[in-house]
Amino acid sequence: MTGLFALCIYSLMCTLDPYTPDYQDRLKSPGVTLRPDVYGEKGLDISYNISDNKTWTGLVHTLHDFLAGYSPEAQEDNINCTSEQVFTQESFMGPNHTKFSCKFTTDMLQNCSGLVDPNFGFADGKPCFIIKMNRIVRFLPSNKTAPRVDCTFLDQQDKDSQPLQVEYYPPNGTFSLHYFPYYGKKAQPHYSNPLVAAKLLNVPGNTEVDIVCKILAEHVTFDNPHDPYEGKVEFKLKIEK
Repeated sequence: MTGLFALCIYSLMCTLDPYTPDYQDRLKSPGVTLRPDVYGEKGLDISYNISDNKTWTGLVHTLHDFLAGYSPEAQEDNINCTSEQVFTQESFMGPNHTKFSCKFTTDMLQNCSGLVDPNFGFADGKPCFIIKMNRIVRFLPSNKTAPRVDCTFLDQQDKDSQPLQVEYYPPNGTFSLHYFPYYGKKAQPHYSNPLVAAKLLNVPGNTEVDIVCKILAEHVTFDNPHDPYEGKVEFKLKIEK
């Protein structure tokens, strides 16, 4: 009986596709994360004083550490992609029976890369935040239009106050479609999530504000009451001067 049972298990394992994850996430829309990420009692809560660099150097180091995985050296196993279309790969044409992954390098974030300004705007009261969509195997955020980030003040009640002014990198705050779909860790061992940086230009000083950054795309939802990070990320920000 033991031998028969072992044979059944062996036969079952032979039918499994090693390139298909054992656990298929049931999420239909990706979660969104933010860097730097400082959590308070009720979620992301970031505050610092421009005149006291001890309050923001840790935030800057967090960004440098995170972006180290996007250096040219870290991305050397990936390929340059120029098409703005979905990068469908039916076969395994990459090295060692893998699929290709597109490069995303720090310099694509331009003024928020840490290369132009190593302080990421924190010293000037115009900080950069980096937004990333979590991976879902074979997920397509859209078929034709690249998903983009849109950051605004949350529940802006004063209609006469200025809306949030943002510079996005890459331009227009888009995630190019050639980074999708993602085929899983075994098929794409060197895959790196694309990023969007948002440089906030007019955050009022000495005032705590709530900010939300949403992913606008055909197949991304951000109104799930049970998951506050699905399709969006919300955070509190206070810049003392």
